[in-house]
Parts: sequence; structure tokens; C-alpha cells
Amino acid sequence: MELTHSTHWQTTDEHTDEVHDVVVIGGGAAGLNAALTLGRARRTVLLVDAGQQRNAPAHSMHNYLGHEGIAPADFLALAGREAARFGTRIVQASVVAAKRAAEGTFEVVLDNDTVVRARRLLVTTGLVDELPDVPGLAERWAREVLHCPYCHGWEARDEAIGVLATGPVGVEQALLWSQWSGDITLLTHTGPRPDDAARARLAARNVRIVEGRVDHLDVHEDRLRGVVLADGPRREVGLSRLVVAPRFTARVDGLADLDVETAELWLFGQLAGSHVVTDGQGATSTPGVYAAGNVTSLTETAIGSAAAGLKAAAALNLDLITEDTRRAITAATPPGV
Repeated sequence: MELTHSTHWQTTDEHTDEVHDVVVIGGGAAGLNAALTLGRARRTVLLVDAGQQRNAPAHSMHNYLGHEGIAPADFLALAGREAARFGTRIVQASVVAAKRAAEGTFEVVLDNDTVVRARRLLVTTGLVDELPDVPGLAERWAREVLHCPYCHGWEARDEAIGVLATGPVGVEQALLWSQWSGDITLLTHTGPRPDDAARARLAARNVRIVEGRVDHLDVHEDRLRGVVLADGPRREVGLSRLVVAPRFTARVDGLADLDVETAELWLFGQLAGSHVVTDGQGATSTPGVYAAGNVTSLTETAIGSAAAGLKAAAALNLDLITEDTRRAITAATPPGV
């Protein structure tokens, strides 16, 4: 897992001879809510997390009922304490490899050379935001460079917002963001030129169109002032926010040996990224391996990821109950019967 922001959970020393009911890989909203649910179901749970999160650059989280505006680090610390109340142990480490082992268990190798074992795995590693290659853009990510209006639209309301088109989805983004501001500019950049139908739709929402490739961002005194176009004489478009369409790639580093199915996702004719395929309840193509959150659903927000973690945990617990019942019947059956 290659994440970006340290939390401050206490690292737990792990005993390699113990077989946990579940090892959760990833400590975001999905993983922590799953760990909470499984702990309350009296399962032995180990959560492995690199201590860094995708939303770390953001100042606050939104649309999470009861936690509106909370800082991501504060949310993680609170959620970690809640999961720990019900027995979850949290290890700060990265996963190097994971594979099926003997007797139907799994082995997970951590970057501290520890090997942990579990009957089931739950992958909640999230995704990687692959940003457009424009100088200065990555440095402003989750500050003035945004992608989700439901996460940041209220904070950017009525501002001068540019939408950087890298494909057909740019038109849809511009129309969407026009709900939060009447000052929207579609920068065609590397996307296709809008056809007549698209121009009519944009005009209906008072979205301006500026054609040409963006060369770099104009930043002054640590604030975005606009973008500079590459073609012709120096041309600057004044903006206070810039909307982009990242490619969302599922984090599956170190998990190749699990042979979990992944698939591409396309939105409005544009490749949006890759995700782990599940049955809707969290089960992946590999028996015993479950997944939840952004690693399975690229557009999910924190509250949706938390809900997905609960759903996957419930399905996983039922799977374990079925196995426990089968084992009990086998143990109670006299030999030869």
C-alpha cells in the first residue's frame, strides 16, 4: 500500500503463530468500519495499515453525517480507538505479499518481515489518484485542485472554477460543477473539442469554453491565480479553483498472488481507472478474500466506503459461521459414520 499521510495509532507487536479470523489490509473508512463490525461480532481481527491515507491533503471531510467538516486525521484517530474497543489490533506496516497457505488460511508478509496468518482477508486498500501531467498541479492537489463537487463544492461555491478536460468527461464535469458556481470555464486541454450538442448544453448552463492546451499553473504567494495556456502568445485564464479528472487505480500492490480479479471502469467514454471486482457483498473472485471501499468502487465517498466495510464484514462473518458450523458437525460425527 502506497499511501500519503501518517496517523498516530500505536503499533501492536504481532505473534506470527496466531491465526486471526480476519486480517484487514488498509485502515481507511472501509477497513476501520469493517474491523469495528467484526470486533463486535466477536471475531479476532488484525488491521494492517501503512498509517497514511489518500485524503490526507484535504483539510476536512464532508457529507459524513455526524462528522461534517472533521479533519481526516482526527476521524481516523477516533475510528481507530472505536475499533480497538472491541479487540481489533492495529499494526502500522505495509503489505509486501499475501498468499493462500496451508489448511485454508492466508499468509500476509509485512515490510517489517513479520508474517501474519488469517482465515479470511479483507482488502480495503483504496486507490491511487493518477493526476494529469501539468506542472504545478500535483502540488495543489486537494487544495485548489479538486475533482469531487460533493467533497469540495460548497467550499468552492461562487468562485472562478476551471475544468481541465482530458477526455469526454470534461463536459460532464463542467455541467456538474455549474451547480455550485456560475463562473465555470471548460479548458479543452487534451480533451476533444466539444461538438455542437455539447456546446449547446454548456451554453445553457453559462459555461465558457477556452480552447488550447494548459502549459502550467500560475501560483502566487501559495495560492492558485489561474492557468497559462501553451499555444500562441502567453495567455492566462484567471481561476481560483481547478477541477481535474484523475485516473483512479486500485491499490493492489503486494496482492498479486491472491489472483483477485480486477477490471477497467469507463465513464462517458473515458477510462476512469481500475477496480477490484466483487459480488456486491464484498466477495472477490478468490474464495476467502473480500474487498470493500474505493478499491472496489472508484467514485465512493468516505461514508459510502464505511457502509461498504460494514456490508463486507457481515458477509465475511456469515462465511466464517458457515465454516465453523461445518467443522463442528465434522468434529461431532463419529469416525466411519
